[in-house]
Amino acid sequence: MLRDLPACRTPAPDISVTSPHPAPRTPDPGYDVVIAGAGPAGAVAALVLARANVRVLLVDRARFPRSKLCGDTINPGALAILGHLGLGALTRGGVPLAGMIVTGEPATRVRGLYPDGTAGISLTRRVLDARLVEAAAAAGAHLQEDVLVRGPLTDHAGTVSGLDLLTRGGAEQVHGRLVIAADGRFSRVARALRLSRSAPAPRRWALGGYFEGATGLGNCGEMHVRAGRYIGVAPVPGELANVCLVTADRRTLRETGALPAALASDPLLRGRFAHARLIEPPALLGPLAVDARVAGTPGLLLAGDAAGFVDPMTGDGLRFAFRGGELAALHALEALEHGWRDAHVRLQTARVAEFGPKWRFNRALRTLVGAPLSVRVAGATARVAPSVVRRAICYAGDVTRAESRELT
Repeated sequence: MLRDLPACRTPAPDISVTSPHPAPRTPDPGYDVVIAGAGPAGAVAALVLARANVRVLLVDRARFPRSKLCGDTINPGALAILGHLGLGALTRGGVPLAGMIVTGEPATRVRGLYPDGTAGISLTRRVLDARLVEAAAAAGAHLQEDVLVRGPLTDHAGTVSGLDLLTRGGAEQVHGRLVIAADGRFSRVARALRLSRSAPAPRRWALGGYFEGATGLGNCGEMHVRAGRYIGVAPVPGELANVCLVTADRRTLRETGALPAALASDPLLRGRFAHARLIEPPALLGPLAVDARVAGTPGLLLAGDAAGFVDPMTGDGLRFAFRGGELAALHALEALEHGWRDAHVRLQTARVAEFGPKWRFNRALRTLVGAPLSVRVAGATARVAPSVVRRAICYAGDVTRAESRELT
């Protein structure tokens, strides 16, 4: 049996996967659904299933709380999902975000508020993810931390039947009637079955960290679009600024001091961060974009970044994660009830209907950032017709009404 581990501890060292492993132990048939990855998608899926009295095992390589590179913004659409799941209280202590500020070239600056008092919230993933995991465990999911998922298990017909794991006690196999892979962009489960791959283009990397001492932080998130890159800034609890630089120039990101240097070279940001200090080394992530051709295979459903990932330019990554985890859980429930072997096909159809328009919107923005001329043309257009950008701010925030109002 897997060793029980507490829900929240200081992150432990990575488990080595290069040393020889002992023979797997006897499979445990005691779960209806086994979920790889306890990030937002996996935790939401586990919570929905556990509330339906499904026997759920939720495993993750980390120990929570743990840090995660992210823009830390929960947009209005993502907050609405937490609300209808009864999880609104999990965002307590976050910084309210009334809208977005978007800047571009040449000298373009558009400010927009979400309509009708709608707001988002910024909250570090270290806090948010730990609270989601605790909520899933409180609902009845069996949580196991410090567990490395090595890959899927399949039966003689090729149906996914469980997970091959490495715990601190050794190699183990766990079986379930269904498996949900929510183990991130480089999902060992999805990639072992050739369901996902890094996108050939665009290939961008993100470098992010927290600064103290930044000035000019207000009640809005910020997106600063430049030729070939963009910089996201968000106020987070503790009077800190979350700064994330996304670019295709990987060599620049690897240089010491790359993030402060990017801020110092930006005419709109250099003054605000002149006396700011990184409170810890920044995190590097990439390549970012991941293509998933389907949402699973017989016995397996994909959720979260394992089901595909695009550049987080619009700040809607957490909405994709929350809703993607919920959709996977709902289709798992139907598959368990009806014995469906095509639940992954049904899930793919639901994901396209739910996310398709937003995926196209995000791809268009990615293309724009990648072309310097397009950035300049878009900036000039925004100066003449800022309402276009304000509508885009609302759409990016998953606000149902298509217009936002200007900040006063």
